[in-house]
Amino acid sequence: MTVTITLIGGPTALIEVDGFRLLTDPTFDEPGAYQLPHVKLEKLVGPAISAHDIGDVDAVLLSHDQHSDNLDHAGRDFLKSARRVLTTEVGAKRLGGHAEGFAPWQVTELTGRNGHSLTITATPARHGPAGIEPLAGDVIGFVVSSSKPGSRPIYISGDTVWYDGVADVAKRFKAGVVLPFAGAAQTRRPFHITMDTNDTIETARAFPDAVIIPVHTEGWKHFRQGADDLRATFDTLGFGSRLRILEPGVATIIEPPHAP
Repeated sequence: MTVTITLIGGPTALIEVDGFRLLTDPTFDEPGAYQLPHVKLEKLVGPAISAHDIGDVDAVLLSHDQHSDNLDHAGRDFLKSARRVLTTEVGAKRLGGHAEGFAPWQVTELTGRNGHSLTITATPARHGPAGIEPLAGDVIGFVVSSSKPGSRPIYISGDTVWYDGVADVAKRFKAGVVLPFAGAAQTRRPFHITMDTNDTIETARAFPDAVIIPVHTEGWKHFRQGADDLRATFDTLGFGSRLRILEPGVATIIEPPHAP
């Protein structure tokens, strides 16, 4: 199985697999500020590809709808054109329309004209340390599994830190490609609410031969670590050959390891 991934910017990536086109957390606004109830978020870099140029997608995998760095104004407009929008249960209620809500471990299927199908499993996520749930709200990640024999799943962490829920994903799925949201976001000091370098290394260890493709590492003022920090950490600890840093706007072919 070959996977093509195009990083759009922030948490937004186009994943093409088995003839399906999936988009993670759509953010297409140009740089600017967003005043949320508890904090102001500042976007520093615009998208590498515009929403108009993305074209049709089979599904949007939306980890949550509450924060502008995961779903901005143009991203909300984009949802209207997606065939399916998969997100949290409470997020689907807020968004309305054709958004579909999922609790962790719930499953749905995408069926293509070529006879192939993808199974999408919602996975647990925690947007910061234990106890943050009432403040941060519900978040999910996703595992994408192909029906093709010999293929390996793709794991998209969503906005989460490393915790037992992510470890449970690794126990259930032998993912060949992992997309951790890894910018060490910090809006409520002093703790991080997305993966930092330590969390990303723990994730790499939990998926011992997966290709690690970090997203949500650049483009926002509240990110505390970036791709250079991840590269230095992975190289120092001997994981460097498994790390792929994507260039925004460039469709990159990923060759995951074969299924055992």
